[in-house]
Amino acid sequence: MHMEARKYVWEGAIPLQIHLHESEVTTLPPPPPALILAPRIGYLPLLVGLIKPYFGSSLPPGVDTIWFEYKGLPLKWYIPTGVLFDLLCAEPERPWNLTVHFRGYPVHVLIPCEGEDSVKWSFINSLKEAAYIINGNCKNVMNMSQSDQVELWRSVMNVAGNLEAYLRVSSKLKLVTVEDDYTVKLNSSSKSQQGTGETDFAGQVKTGRIPVRLYVWSVSEDFDDLEDAPDIDCWDKISFINRPVEVHTEEAGKCFTLRDAIKTLLPEYFTDKPLFSDESPKLEDEEMNLSSEDAGSNKNTEVEEILFEHVTRNAEIKLVRIQGIEPKLEIPFSWVVNNLMNPDYFLYMCICVRVPEVNTV
Repeated sequence: MHMEARKYVWEGAIPLQIHLHESEVTTLPPPPPALILAPRIGYLPLLVGLIKPYFGSSLPPGVDTIWFEYKGLPLKWYIPTGVLFDLLCAEPERPWNLTVHFRGYPVHVLIPCEGEDSVKWSFINSLKEAAYIINGNCKNVMNMSQSDQVELWRSVMNVAGNLEAYLRVSSKLKLVTVEDDYTVKLNSSSKSQQGTGETDFAGQVKTGRIPVRLYVWSVSEDFDDLEDAPDIDCWDKISFINRPVEVHTEEAGKCFTLRDAIKTLLPEYFTDKPLFSDESPKLEDEEMNLSSEDAGSNKNTEVEEILFEHVTRNAEIKLVRIQGIEPKLEIPFSWVVNNLMNPDYFLYMCICVRVPEVNTV
């Protein structure tokens, strides 16, 4: 099952309908949109080899500075295509309508991209970061032979992908994240039934540091259908959390779930504390002698803290999406990691949270 799931992820693709921006069309009639099947694990700049020949005859003179947008939002080229789709399309849009630009690069929004070399550099840096999180160092990535680097990158950048080549090279990096709890329990149960007694799993404490990149989209208004979710029109509405999740498995029969992982990343949305505590400290007589300025300042701070707690207590996670899947939060996190992580060994999660507005006046 493990390899079957990995294969589905590796072969996952998104149908794109790419339009050339009207300001860059120099021919009549304008060229029809390009239809491309883009790998989920790939990156938009890697599609340029297919797109440029298609639109080349319609472009104005000048130097190409290629970038993509969706509903007016410039797309960050170093985020995997599948992650962009999961994040920006609450209700999946097929085909996904994107606009390509060959001029006017938005340097105020996007970091420069020099084509494939920039994407490769970004991917290798992510791999180094993941290796450091998992093993405490990135020596194995740094010491890769040139031929292995080339083979690894080609296995990712090819439109069709090459899972076998990727696994052959990546296995040399020895980046073991965490053992699958579900598989361990099956093996433990099997051994126990064979009369071998208790397995080591019962008293074993296993830890693992999982590289996670979390994109949190906060909305104030509620919605029941994903098609009614508000659009994301600027990157300021997205909170990016690049933080490892440390997994602890301390006893048999209890596994670390996806809910547990999200709770460690977003603890403020899982608080069980009451809004007002009966044990809240009260002002004593001597504290009443504070200057009006200090008292006002303390009062404002207390009000802000209460409002923050009110907002987070009433916040609601509307959507969790990983590799286009909306998994149940009770699923073992180890299964999610081992089957749904990207080739750079990061697990990318997109989460939509409804945070109610509070009138502070």
